[in-house]
Amino acid sequence: MTRKLRRRFDVTQSVITPSLLTWFEVIGYTVLLEPDIALGKHEIGRSSYSDVVLYQRLHSALQKINPTKPDEAIAAAIHQVTCTESSDLLENNLRFHKLLTNGVEVEYLYNEQIFDDKVWLIDTSNLLNNDWLAIHPLTVIEENYAHYPDVVVFINGLPLAVIVSIHPSHEQVTFKEGYQRIQTYIEQIPKLFSYNIFLVITYGNRARVGTLTSDWQEFLPWRTIDGEDFPAKGAAELEVLIQGIFDKRRFLEQVLHLIVFEENGTSISKKLLRRPFCTIQYPKKSSCQGW
Repeated sequence: MTRKLRRRFDVTQSVITPSLLTWFEVIGYTVLLEPDIALGKHEIGRSSYSDVVLYQRLHSALQKINPTKPDEAIAAAIHQVTCTESSDLLENNLRFHKLLTNGVEVEYLYNEQIFDDKVWLIDTSNLLNNDWLAIHPLTVIEENYAHYPDVVVFINGLPLAVIVSIHPSHEQVTFKEGYQRIQTYIEQIPKLFSYNIFLVITYGNRARVGTLTSDWQEFLPWRTIDGEDFPAKGAAELEVLIQGIFDKRRFLEQVLHLIVFEENGTSISKKLLRRPFCTIQYPKKSSCQGW
């Protein structure tokens, strides 16, 4: 019997500002439209709509990043990354973040010997070894739900950021609408968010960034591109946020050094450390140093 999917998507509430995708192209990402993928114009290494990891891209990237490791080590690393150990999303997200930042400790059989080794998921020294991709939109099916996040940003086949866009022509719609949509996604297609670093909400040329545990008031604009100079007042928030956060070098620096998890008993809070400085409204002197 064919299962009936619950499709929760209102096309009147979501629209991508063309400049959003353009800015990703400007900073060197490959940008693909899902209709073109469905028509076979582009291969992304996804076998079904339930896949949230692009396995072929992940495998190719890990081979390039770890050229001395045998296929057995790469396969063992991918197995660890893609296997879920907990039913708790934040526990899975914390586990993945450790693998992303510390490397994947693997044990594998090669030439009849057992080896212990480490496989890296990202290359911080050579940005060209990483695969940078943004897909608009991305259909994700989990159990009986189908959703279409507006943009999913993949690094080496891993979905590290999700962008939700709110239609700017609806006067009653606010950023809270985008936040509520993200919460629905997290509840109904949680496997997409096991790998998430950032969540972004856009509204025309306005934009906000947060994490999995941010409440809607904690989604804030990003005020600086390079961490030192602040754009003139009136500059588009969307441009500043994408260039400031998703620039390849700065993105990796934030992933490695500026994301922290605070564990308090059974609860986990995920925070972006640099945000309290980079979201100040046009200070006289930047507090964001050392980018």
